[in-house]
Amino acid sequence: MRYLLDTHIFIWWLNGDKRLRSSVKEKIKNTNNRFYVSVASALEMSIKSNRGKLKLKTTIKRSFEISGFEVLNINLSHAIQLGKLPVYHKDPFDRILISQAKVEKCTLITADSKIKRYNVSTL
Repeated sequence: MRYLLDTHIFIWWLNGDKRLRSSVKEKIKNTNNRFYVSVASALEMSIKSNRGKLKLKTTIKRSFEISGFEVLNINLSHAIQLGKLPVYHKDPFDRILISQAKVEKCTLITADSKIKRYNVSTL
């Protein structure tokens, strides 16, 4: 299976946060699955870090490196899909992740209930 991590899930994984469900941890540990973290998450983390809303233990670059997840760049297909989404959710980063999950045929791992309104596979 192919999975894309929402930004908060990525941060929870990095920090060993208790809010990350054990079923999600088990999926991530399963080497038969492919996991992606988006450049959109790096953008979101950078902005939140600069505003003092996110404390990181290391740099964003290092966080991506040590995670072992594949990096998913934003491309034209993702941008075009973004324009087709209804506006159920106003967070631009979540909307990019939704678009990427749809285009790349990934299940989006998220705890955000608003995302579930979109026609996208979620966990």
